[in-house]
Amino acid sequence: MILVTQLGKVGALVQATIPPTIPVPEKPESPAGALPEPPVAISLTHLMGTAQDIESQTVTDIYVSQIATLVWCYMSGVRNPVVVGLALKRRPAPEIDGSGDADYRTKFIETMCLVVDGLVQLEGSQTTAM
Repeated sequence: MILVTQLGKVGALVQATIPPTIPVPEKPESPAGALPEPPVAISLTHLMGTAQDIESQTVTDIYVSQIATLVWCYMSGVRNPVVVGLALKRRPAPEIDGSGDADYRTKFIETMCLVVDGLVQLEGSQTTAM
């Protein structure tokens, strides 16, 4: 389970799975590299919590899909379902000129970098424990 929160609580719980016939995405060559693309066949099951609107639902699905893909990449091909707890601050109303979108993309990338950092640390601790 991966928990990402800006609010100090779990928020929505979503499980991500991929069918056994779909290959696990390749791990990026460096943690600072481009994010791996989530598999098209990813399946998301909302276990707890509901989005307040369709935009919030879409944002949740994007975050969960990317986080699950990172877990599959960094956990050496493990195909287990990934449960993500996600609680993000509501996005302010978009500016007419779209100027807030760059900030939103930056926050997404920063969040994914933090997830990768945690996975790299976990991967390192599993290697040293063997």
